[in-house]
Amino acid sequence: MSAQLVQLSLTDASFPPLVADAYRSLLRDAHQALDEAEVPTSDRRAWIVPGRIEVLGKHVDYAGGRSLLCTVERAIVIVARVRNDPNVVLRDARRREAISLSLDSPTRGAVPWAIYPRTVVNRLVRNFGNAVGGADFALASNLPAAAGVSSSSALTVGLTLAFTALFNLSAHPLFQQALFDRPALAGYVGAIENGLDYGVLGGEKGVGTMGGAQDQTAILCSERRRLEVFSWAPVTFERSVAWPESHTFVVGVSGVVAAKTGAAKERYNRAARTAHRLVDAWNATGVPRVQMLRDAFLAAGDMRVPGEIPPALVAAAEAAADHEFSAAHLIGRLEQFYDEAFVIVPQATDALARNDLAEFGRLVDKSQAGAERALENQIAETVHLHRYARELGATAASAFGAGFGGAVWAMVPTADAERFASRWRDRYLRVHHSASHRSLFFTTSPSPPAFEVLDG
Repeated sequence: MSAQLVQLSLTDASFPPLVADAYRSLLRDAHQALDEAEVPTSDRRAWIVPGRIEVLGKHVDYAGGRSLLCTVERAIVIVARVRNDPNVVLRDARRREAISLSLDSPTRGAVPWAIYPRTVVNRLVRNFGNAVGGADFALASNLPAAAGVSSSSALTVGLTLAFTALFNLSAHPLFQQALFDRPALAGYVGAIENGLDYGVLGGEKGVGTMGGAQDQTAILCSERRRLEVFSWAPVTFERSVAWPESHTFVVGVSGVVAAKTGAAKERYNRAARTAHRLVDAWNATGVPRVQMLRDAFLAAGDMRVPGEIPPALVAAAEAAADHEFSAAHLIGRLEQFYDEAFVIVPQATDALARNDLAEFGRLVDKSQAGAERALENQIAETVHLHRYARELGATAASAFGAGFGGAVWAMVPTADAERFASRWRDRYLRVHHSASHRSLFFTTSPSPPAFEVLDG
């Protein structure tokens, strides 16, 4: 995939009129926030950074699995301009909030979302030193926050793109060595969030979650009207498949916050720690040692032909059981990872390629069942949203994102999308009344990746 970052005009045919109008409204709000702060209008640059749908590939990126991904037609807009001092000032145009960070000593911000810009600033300064300068940013978003559509990763991606462009970081020798294409850049932004080293670019404290690079890859590497298959660690493009022209996504946001903070962060990280425990269990058996759960599967048996989980890997999991992770839990996670990465994603992509939507729906249901059974990340609201979508005739439906709240996507015929969304919402809110003030239902198609706005 090309290393070139994307630049588009909102008059491009990629954007339906209503989507383009929504983006223009966000841009106006962001520019107005800078105007009110008396930031000069000259030399401002703007980016539109979409959220994403994890169509398939639940909790597999940090374990080296594979996912089927696309972006949505909702986004964070970032407008930025270089400052003449070592300060980074960010203004949220719609929340009317602002934070200021010093490049010399970025400190904890007063608002919850400050952790993301602070993490980006700390990492870029560590990796690129005084090549990074101060800047004014204004943000405006129509992405639902903490809903599973990766609003937080969209922010970290957008800030990284903005700093890269404003200070020409792509000309830095370390950038050229490590970040040679968009998948590599996505892997790096994932490392910004999880705090790990990325090649020659040393790690720094992340945001506290043990995630991979799935969200960042979808945001940077998706294509309009297509779903992309990527595998992980390192980020590797595998294939692309056309999204059926006859269908669209309806996204149902449950209204239950899927924040990766506090107790929710610990539950999220437990899924990752289970995968790490399984790697340790395999490595305790002797050679060959591996780094990823995917590699443990490959080392334990021939995975070219789908079949049973290698017995040696099951035995290793049983031997590693303790008070924190029971044998049943560890084996269940093995089964979920195997099904998702080695069976469901490849077969579902094949089904889409031959337009076998019934088979696609069956495989997506299998993925959802695996999440409910083994990931421990589904709640009544997301389980019910999936069930109601299928009962109302959705071709396929699944919860997505980290879980413990968030959203469910449904694949429906485009001609019926608005009617379906209304019926789905009504059915859901009859049972989950308390979600009415936070739930949201919207339609979307796979959209372009993050891009700099040529007419912004």
